[in-house]
Amino acid sequence: MDNNQPLIFSRINQAVSQKLSGAITLPVNPSIDAVASATALYLSLLKLGKNISLSCSTKVDYDLIGVDKIQKNLSASGDSLMISFPYVDGAIDKIDYRIEGDSFNLIIAPRPGFPKLDPSKVSYSYTGEKLDFIFVLDSPNLASLGELYQTNQNQFQGVEIINIDRHLTNANFGTINYVNKTASSLSEMVFFLIKNLGVELDKDIVTNLYAGL
Repeated sequence: MDNNQPLIFSRINQAVSQKLSGAITLPVNPSIDAVASATALYLSLLKLGKNISLSCSTKVDYDLIGVDKIQKNLSASGDSLMISFPYVDGAIDKIDYRIEGDSFNLIIAPRPGFPKLDPSKVSYSYTGEKLDFIFVLDSPNLASLGELYQTNQNQFQGVEIINIDRHLTNANFGTINYVNKTASSLSEMVFFLIKNLGVELDKDIVTNLYAGL
């Protein structure tokens, strides 16, 4: 074990335990090891009562628990409901709302000549809360996150950046760097981190980590 690892774990523990809202980010086209690690960490932080999001700028199709929670935007959970759907410039004519009894109805009218909104492509999430910490997994630098970083650079300012990686070229860009260039997998590294956070391993967490290993 790296002689610095206990100190690194202590710093991560302190950063997470004292804060509530965070995000886990993945690089463009992540490997199954990276996704397994991220989802296992996501499930673990939920057990600690954290408001945590899981983000990747490209589509992820691996059959792992929690993959359906991966979103393309970077945000804290917060308490503001965000409604998202595919959009083409100029496609919306107007947005209105109507209150009928106990129901609040949001009305989105397409502009003539554009298709109506497909309900199956509408997604919902919570936002509005400032991020306190961001885990960046399997990325030698922040640019590896692709559009997720390019369009949200301000959100990476003034927060704890916890860099977890085993790339030989990792630039140690985090405020906390858990980088082990001789580790067999990222899942192995995250396994030890989860144990250090005091999270009780359950079937879902172990299943994902095993897939990554």
